Amino acid sequence: MDTADATAGAPARGGGETATLKPGAIGFVDALVIGLAATSPAYSLAAVLGPIVALVGVHAPGVLLASFVPMLLIASAFYYLNKVDQDCGTTFSWVTRAMGPGFGWIGGWAITMTGVLVIGSLAEVGVRFGLLTLGLDDLAESKLVVTVGAVLLIVLMTWLCVLGTELSARFQNSLILAQVVSLLVFAFVALVQVLQGDAAAGAPSPSLSWFNPFGAGGAALTGGLLLGVFAYWGWESAVNLSEETEDPASAPGRAGIFSTVILLATYLGVAFALVAGVGTDFLTENAAEEEFIFGLLATDILGGWDWVVLLAVTTSAIASTQTTIIPASRTALSMARRQAIPARFAHVHPRYRTPDVSTWWVAGIAIAWYLVLSLTSENALFDSLTALSLLISFYYALTGIACAIYYRRHLLDSARNFLLIGLGPVLGALLLAWLLVESVVDMSDPANSYTGQAWLGVGPPLVIGVGVLATGFVLMAFWRRRDTAFWQEKAGVPDPDLVRGTVGRTT
Repeated sequence: MDTADATAGAPARGGGETATLKPGAIGFVDALVIGLAATSPAYSLAAVLGPIVALVGVHAPGVLLASFVPMLLIASAFYYLNKVDQDCGTTFSWVTRAMGPGFGWIGGWAITMTGVLVIGSLAEVGVRFGLLTLGLDDLAESKLVVTVGAVLLIVLMTWLCVLGTELSARFQNSLILAQVVSLLVFAFVALVQVLQGDAAAGAPSPSLSWFNPFGAGGAALTGGLLLGVFAYWGWESAVNLSEETEDPASAPGRAGIFSTVILLATYLGVAFALVAGVGTDFLTENAAEEEFIFGLLATDILGGWDWVVLLAVTTSAIASTQTTIIPASRTALSMARRQAIPARFAHVHPRYRTPDVSTWWVAGIAIAWYLVLSLTSENALFDSLTALSLLISFYYALTGIACAIYYRRHLLDSARNFLLIGLGPVLGALLLAWLLVESVVDMSDPANSYTGQAWLGVGPPLVIGVGVLATGFVLMAFWRRRDTAFWQEKAGVPDPDLVRGTVGRTT
């Protein structure tokens, strides 16, 4: 009997029967929305567009197009792995099946910690831009008001996650609609101004060559790709809800793929419009403003409707604050069910059918991390976000490799299997591994950090990223000595009948 199937609703050790997550709580559209919301499109694009333009100039749309390629290839791996294992732990469960418990555990740890590192910053942006949207600029400048507001927002979003996946989905539906519509209006108005000859002085004439990612040269492309990967990260939250989605073997994976395509169209449209409308000089000069760059442009492009753009960033950050909790909490639940971490994290609320214990734990640790770094140094908080690229590239690459290994006996069954299950995910993993190495090189230089100071002789983001992974290895070794059950699991391959679309078991 398959281990995941055996443990997916089993009683926690030392306790009574626990509830399971609620099957069929959401549909494909809901999963798609959550996948989009988790990427925080308006916030992510605002944060990376200026720095990307500073690196590659007018070829920013091309870099965003190139960054999409490894995301799509890894999304294919998520789709095919979910078809054979609808486990809310995604990478943790799949990598355990394909490569063994050690790789699976550290992959699950990486997913959980990405949420911890970023939730506080997302909440802070949501609060600050919410105040700006309401015209409360003085309060938006108050560190105390924003910090307290961010903590309260995390608590509120966590509470909504616990209250039920259906409620979370309905909340996200309204937020993503406001966010995407606002971004598209912003881009449309900017393009209309360009066509009417009202572009900013010195703005370049629009050209399809901007979509060529190689136009700026190799070194610049590498740096731009590192930023682009962050902009797309988060779509896999849709797959973390596989146990709670209708048609769990197919819909979550399709939602992940569709969300990356929608993100691509949105990012390319906005990036093209802004480069044509305001020019590269403005975007480069204000690259350090990150998410505030949209605020700087809003009045010039939309006039009295500048609140539309501020609202987009607000809803983006608030939505992502909630949806980023989902993969971390579901991964912790999955790990606890398999006895890879303490059993109490597997508790599911009997009424709401959500992983309440792991959800509150993720939120609590995220709040602690945010408060410590925010009150110590805002630059240190930004450096912790930079470290995300290490963890993201690591667990995405691990998933791509696991897909090819798990399906290894079936890669030559058809051209589709070879391309979509084998070659594609492996290429995506190799691209991300290359970016991971480039990230390490870049982060080793303290001058590339926000603090500009050396920690242990290298940049703070590298210390944070490596430190998080090293902590994971230490905790893994500790738990392995305390409870050996999970470590008895063996890697396997899917049953041939299951690959062909019929019900089967892992062998």
